[in-house]
Amino acid sequence: MRFFRLLGISIIVLLMAAQVSLAKDKNLKAGFIYVGPVGDYGWSHAHDLGRRYAEKKLPWLKTIYIESVAEADAKRIINRFVQEQKCDVVFTTSFGYMQDTLDAGRKYPDTVFMHCSGFKQAKNVGTYFVDLYQVYYLNGLMAGALTKTNKIGYVAAFPIPEVVRHIDAFALGIKAVNPKAKVHVKWIYAWYGPDKAREAAEALIAEGCDALAFTEDTPSVIEVGQEHTKKGKQIYTFSHYSPMQPYGKDSVVSGQLVDWGGLYVSILTEVYENKWTNKDRWWLIGQGAAILGGNFNEPVNKKFVTGLKQAKVNAPDMGKVSVYDLVMKRYKQMKKNPAAFEPFSGPIYDNTGKLKIAKGKKASKSDLLSIMYYVDNVEGKIPH
Repeated sequence: MRFFRLLGISIIVLLMAAQVSLAKDKNLKAGFIYVGPVGDYGWSHAHDLGRRYAEKKLPWLKTIYIESVAEADAKRIINRFVQEQKCDVVFTTSFGYMQDTLDAGRKYPDTVFMHCSGFKQAKNVGTYFVDLYQVYYLNGLMAGALTKTNKIGYVAAFPIPEVVRHIDAFALGIKAVNPKAKVHVKWIYAWYGPDKAREAAEALIAEGCDALAFTEDTPSVIEVGQEHTKKGKQIYTFSHYSPMQPYGKDSVVSGQLVDWGGLYVSILTEVYENKWTNKDRWWLIGQGAAILGGNFNEPVNKKFVTGLKQAKVNAPDMGKVSVYDLVMKRYKQMKKNPAAFEPFSGPIYDNTGKLKIAKGKKASKSDLLSIMYYVDNVEGKIPH
C-alpha cells in the first residue's frame, strides 16, 4: 500500500512539474499599433526599437506590429490583432487611439491593452508614457544661452497637453538663463509631416529665429538648420526622439532621446508573471527612459560645449556658473533625485499674466498631464 501511495504522490508531483513547465514555456504574443512609419526616425521608430529590444530580451515573447495606422482606423486594426492574430497584449501608441482602446477593453475582457500617452484606464486597459518635459527644460537652458536674436522657434504637431507641456518646459529653461528671449510656435497638425515641418522651420528662421526645437517625427527641422548653418547662418537645433545629430552635425546642440525598451520589458514581464495591473506608468529621466542628447552617450554636441561653458548665469543653488555646468547639474539631479529640481516650480504665470503655479509650489502630475496654457515667454495663443 505504501508503494502505491508513494507512486501516486510521485505522479502528482510530476504532473505539477509538467504544469509549471508548460506555464514557463507558454509564449506571450503582443501586438503594436503605430501611428507613423517605423522609418520616421521619430516616435514610431523609437517605439519599434523598444519592441525589438523586448523581443530579444524575453525568450517567451512573440510580437507583431502594423505601421502608419490612421487614428480613424484604429478600431479595425485592434479587432484584427485580437480576433485573427490572437494577441494577448495590444499596445496602442497614439493619443488619438484612446477611445478605441477603451472600447476594445470592454469588448475583449481577456486581453490586456496598454495605451500610450492616454489618461483613461479600465479593468484591462492600462496607460504608459515616457515623458520628455525634463529634457526639454535642459535643452531650453542651452537654447537661451546660445541665441543671438532672442527669438527661438518651435515646430509643433498638435495642440494637446503633451506637446504644450514640452513647449512650456523648453520655454522655462530658456527663461532661466535668458529672460529676454521669446518662443514662437508654429503648428503643423501632423505627427509625420516632413514637408510641413520644413516649411514651418523656414518660416521661423525668416522671422528671425536662430534656434529651433520641435515635437514631430521627422528630422526635417534639423536638416533645415544644417542647411542654413552650412551657408554661414548659424541655426541651433535640438533634436527629438531619435539620435538625429548625424542629420545636423553643425547645427544640433542636443536633444531628447527615448529608450522604450526597458518599459516594454517591465510591462510584458508583469503580464507574463500575472502581476500586471492597470496603473499608469509614467517614466522620466530617473527611470533611464528619457535621455539628454542628439546622440546616445553624447549629452551635448562637442562643437557647442565651449560656447556653453563660456556662457555664465546665476543659479539659485549654485551661484554664478556656466550654462554647461548648470545643465549637467540639473540632469544629475533629475536622474538621482527628481524631487531636488522640478522645472514647473512656482511662481509660474501664463502669457496673459495669470498666476498658474504659486511661489513655493510645484506642478502635480495631474497639472502636467492636463496643461493647456503657454507660460509667459511664449508668444501667441494655443489654437483650439
